[in-house]
Amino acid sequence: MTASASTSAVVIGASGGIGQALVCALAANQAYSSVFALSRSKPLAPNGVRTVAIDLGDEATIAAAAESIGAAGPVGLVIVATGLLHQDGVLPEKTFKALDPAAMATVFSVNTIGPALVAKHFVPLLARRGRCVFAALSARVGSIEDNRLGGWYSYRASKAALNQILRTLAIEVARTRPEALVVGLHPGTVASELSRPFRSDPNAHGVVQPDVSAAHLLRVLDSLAANDTGGVFAWDGTRIPA
Repeated sequence: MTASASTSAVVIGASGGIGQALVCALAANQAYSSVFALSRSKPLAPNGVRTVAIDLGDEATIAAAAESIGAAGPVGLVIVATGLLHQDGVLPEKTFKALDPAAMATVFSVNTIGPALVAKHFVPLLARRGRCVFAALSARVGSIEDNRLGGWYSYRASKAALNQILRTLAIEVARTRPEALVVGLHPGTVASELSRPFRSDPNAHGVVQPDVSAAHLLRVLDSLAANDTGGVFAWDGTRIPA
């Protein structure tokens, strides 16, 4: 992956399947001076990777993590690899009759507000000269234009809101960092905890392992140009409609 050896890479959500795979791929690539793995629980990370505690539901921890990482020098890559589709008391809604305000707030807190707060504290760390990237995992179901099946109200809406935040952020960041890239990434259907209840066979056609998805995503980031900023791209490089 094209990068500046004088900048660091940061992965938030490093204890998840895709996040951990991204950390391993970045560490192996050695394109960055340092790789930071951030999560609530201490992730399994390769030697040399620096782990930092963070909780996207607690802005103070986001600010503290950014301050710690910023002291090490400019950042060239930030990937927010967090996401919530289900947990105890939270399931994708099949009908509007299942809408629950507490569950919706939880989904938006993780999928939309958390990444926005990461941007608030980590975008200032991005190098002002040269190519730098802020990316967050989104989802094809966040596309309003592409929604033909319905359902999954909270998850769809939270990802659509995330896409809007990334688009708005891209416009602002371009004013001070013209070579910066701010994008959403759709990782595909990955064999992870997020998708486990909704796939009957982890080896089914179209389901990929986290390391395969991570390799695709990094390849996509490497292929994008500054004028792609603000877009959402699938694992195969195709642009996802707004």
